[in-house]
Amino acid sequence: MSIVYIRFAAHKSVELRRSPLLEELLARAARPVAVADWRADAFRALMPEAPMPPVGAAAWHAAPARVKPDPAARCATGSAAAEEWAWVCVATPVHLSAGMTSVALPRDGILALGPLEADALATDFNRVFGGDGVRLARGRAGVLLCAFDQIMEVNTHDPEAAAGQDVFGFQPSGAHAARLRRLMSEIEMWLFEHEVNRLRLVRAELPVTGLWLWGGGPASAVMPVARGWTAGSDPFFSAFGNAEAWPSAPGAAVIVCDAHPGSEDWAEMERRWLAPAADRLRSRRLSRLDLSAGARRFSIGTGAHWRIWRRPRPWWESFEMAGDSATAGGVTR
Repeated sequence: MSIVYIRFAAHKSVELRRSPLLEELLARAARPVAVADWRADAFRALMPEAPMPPVGAAAWHAAPARVKPDPAARCATGSAAAEEWAWVCVATPVHLSAGMTSVALPRDGILALGPLEADALATDFNRVFGGDGVRLARGRAGVLLCAFDQIMEVNTHDPEAAAGQDVFGFQPSGAHAARLRRLMSEIEMWLFEHEVNRLRLVRAELPVTGLWLWGGGPASAVMPVARGWTAGSDPFFSAFGNAEAWPSAPGAAVIVCDAHPGSEDWAEMERRWLAPAADRLRSRRLSRLDLSAGARRFSIGTGAHWRIWRRPRPWWESFEMAGDSATAGGVTR
């Protein structure tokens, strides 16, 4: 038997709607665990003995072969072979909101690009910034990765941690932070009135006003061999993905979904991932189901953890989101 770890989106700024299956599972769970880094928490479920590689490095190694550096190519500076990119991070597209005295990352400001949009930005970025020892490339799907010609000693933050807050306290820090902050500022100016944004506005989509650089590490970092499987859109766990193997694949699993409970996409998430996992747990073909959102993780196991006397309550109360405006009668099935 094995573990299935499901991470889902939960934002306070959206309408909160009931989710019966999720709430039934949470009612049977053990006490929640506070989670500072959910990726590290999920990685331990997937590969408990392996060291966790940097998010950016994992995404870089999983990138399509066509975006890998050409060994025969040279950097625009002529100082190093293109295959010698030293450090790589995730470049998440964001829509920042500027106020009178601050800049915030709205809850809906973390954007997802399609492959064509990501390719267009990468191509133009490399035309504009290619001579500065930096390169933008598309990884799997629409994930953007930023590679540098030197190891960067810098601390960064997952944009999810800054969602809904002033971004000042989430700026890069460390010995090479100035280079990242300067590049991020230049990117904001480059994106202003960019053709990609013009097309997004035509489609009534939020424009990309910046690229949030985070999760960096050495491009040469060694990747562990996953003994389980993963699925979803996360730039880190998609590097180990084999979603087509579900539900017959052995080993632990990590599933990351962008769906918010009660949203239009939630029904598909339940059908494909949550309901099958719950069925496997009930039939004891699964030893544990972990449900993670925000800074909390609930674990539901067999036997003693099935506390049938507990009555389900709104899921947002379990994740300490009580107090937000909610649609108590809006039940999704």
